[in-house]
Amino acid sequence: MLLIIRHDIRFSYAAPVTYSIQQFRVSPASGSSQLVRHWHVEAPGKLDATRDAYGNALHTLVLTKPHSEMHVSVAGEVETEALADGRLFDEAGPIPLEHFTCATPLTTPDAAIRELADRVPALDTAAALFALMERIAERVRYRNEPAGTAAQALANGCGDARDFAHLMLACCRARGVPARCVSGYLGTHAHAWADVWIEHGWVSVDATEAAFANERHCRLAVARDYEAAAPVRGARVGGKEATLDVRIDIDARADQ
Repeated sequence: MLLIIRHDIRFSYAAPVTYSIQQFRVSPASGSSQLVRHWHVEAPGKLDATRDAYGNALHTLVLTKPHSEMHVSVAGEVETEALADGRLFDEAGPIPLEHFTCATPLTTPDAAIRELADRVPALDTAAALFALMERIAERVRYRNEPAGTAAQALANGCGDARDFAHLMLACCRARGVPARCVSGYLGTHAHAWADVWIEHGWVSVDATEAAFANERHCRLAVARDYEAAAPVRGARVGGKEATLDVRIDIDARADQ
């Protein structure tokens, strides 16, 4: 499938910002599930390009002149491939697998998460991961508002895509299974899902959809949780109240 993507990010401030630094993880990389035809990021200043510790493309924007808004536009085309049971053919990556068995504040398992994880006898096959997603779907419904942590999402019985991904991560890590968070696009939204390491490879699973990731998923970044893989993170001096307007348009076409 060919995904033609446009992603506009606009910050508006109630008062001038005198200094801001923003980091963007909005550039996909070619891999076993996708091929980037072309990609462009445009910003109101110089973008310093590098890669973070996880190998993600990272752009940093620093503005030192007073500004009342900031607009960053992203556009490109990505060819995606259907995955057999979500299986990627990528290697483990630059980070040891043990790193992805460690909890973070957003993915720390409590007793309820451990009980949920233990409902699946063994998390060592794609079928077992699908069964875990079904168990999560029985306990949590989607709501376009973050619950906060994996434990809070399970306790409240609702959460957004980030919460579903974090709950999947927490369950896997509670069983000692390496799992990492993926940020990216699905449909016309920023999205989050998980990669789980089983049978000597990563399997990409979308707990929000209770399905394996497919050709409609476009990967941007991976990390231990969404906070470290988020498309936009930053800080500023001044500005008072801020409004963030994000618009994503994706034209999905059958690739010829």
